[in-house]
Amino acid sequence: MRMGRVSRRAFAVAALSAFTMMPPASAAPRGDGKGGGGAASEMRGVWLATVANRDWPSKPGLTATRQRAELISHLDRAVRDRLNTVIFQVRPTADALWPSPYEPWSQYLTGTQGKDPGWDPLGTAVEEAHARGLKLHAWFNPYRVAVHADPDRLAAGHPARRNPHWVVTYGGKLYYNPGLPEVRAFVRKAMLDAVARYPVDGVHFDDYFYPYPVAGQTFDDDTAYEEHGTAFPSRAAWRRDNIDKLVRETADHIKQVRPGVHFGISPFGVWRNAATDPLGSDTRAGVQTYDDLHADTRTWVRESWIDYIVPQLYWNIGFTAADYEKLVRWWADVARGSSTRLYVGEALYKAGDPAQPAAWQDPAELSRHLTLAREHAQVRGHVFFAAKDLATDRIGAMARVVADHYGQPAPSPR
Repeated sequence: MRMGRVSRRAFAVAALSAFTMMPPASAAPRGDGKGGGGAASEMRGVWLATVANRDWPSKPGLTATRQRAELISHLDRAVRDRLNTVIFQVRPTADALWPSPYEPWSQYLTGTQGKDPGWDPLGTAVEEAHARGLKLHAWFNPYRVAVHADPDRLAAGHPARRNPHWVVTYGGKLYYNPGLPEVRAFVRKAMLDAVARYPVDGVHFDDYFYPYPVAGQTFDDDTAYEEHGTAFPSRAAWRRDNIDKLVRETADHIKQVRPGVHFGISPFGVWRNAATDPLGSDTRAGVQTYDDLHADTRTWVRESWIDYIVPQLYWNIGFTAADYEKLVRWWADVARGSSTRLYVGEALYKAGDPAQPAAWQDPAELSRHLTLAREHAQVRGHVFFAAKDLATDRIGAMARVVADHYGQPAPSPR
């Protein structure tokens, strides 16, 4: 999502080497194993991305009536495909899809940041999702301020304009500096305003913590490090501690604001390669969350700091640098004995994309993912990226998943 996932996915693909194919595996039903799926509790989710109008609204500036109709259409599609959870991006770039007292209305609604769209998208999404028996998780990007590098383009009164020392320009984008305690406190307050206002079922972070590396550029947090980080053995250790604090403090405050709300994170799928760390996965990924994004995702699971994790395993079975099968096994081992639930992030967006490897031209590839994951008791469900691809289903890959695994509705995990 992320220029959202758009540019992040392109980066991830470029960071990995060529693929290999495995023979096709026959699909097997998920659930009761009787050919139609079962009613056992499992996550069946879809991401609904708003950054850059990726999934919704289809373009900025639509009328409130049209925006609402498009949103309802995505919810209805989730129901038709027997999903049970929608993860709705409500804070894509230090902005809001609800009337926030802390941050401006998102530009992806009206085309102008700060302009009131004339309705309440998050409030409507929660109400309409619940009316359809769907869970609604509010998805926040903690530190991304803008997908451009010009502070003057931000809305007048934007917190990043009022506090320019909070902001780091990197890779042609603006980010809040995770190394500043006041930034961490502000973004937590801004995000949890939505949790206090609406009966959301979950709080969700994506894979952006410190930004993905950009060749030849340095994330300039020298001043913050000199002020707050010199007691740590390295700048990397300090940065990881900053993100750990965000995760733990957010989890604690969610329990205070609305007990029972689940807190989950969807990181890039490789914590560390085994060549870097013997505890890592049998992969050769060009990005490692521990080292590059300073996100110690393994520790969050092992220490049960979060309620669920959805690693983005956006590679096919047999992919040389990051084999889906090996990564599912690795994450299942990490989750074993932890109270953190493991769901798997699935690359529906790749199915039928001619730019993707041959495996993704096979409508059965995604169904085989779910069949394989059934071998691991720790895998409690799947989340598909993303809503637009659910609606178009280019080669029928999602229809195959539904036929093979989602024969009956299933409640989401509680």
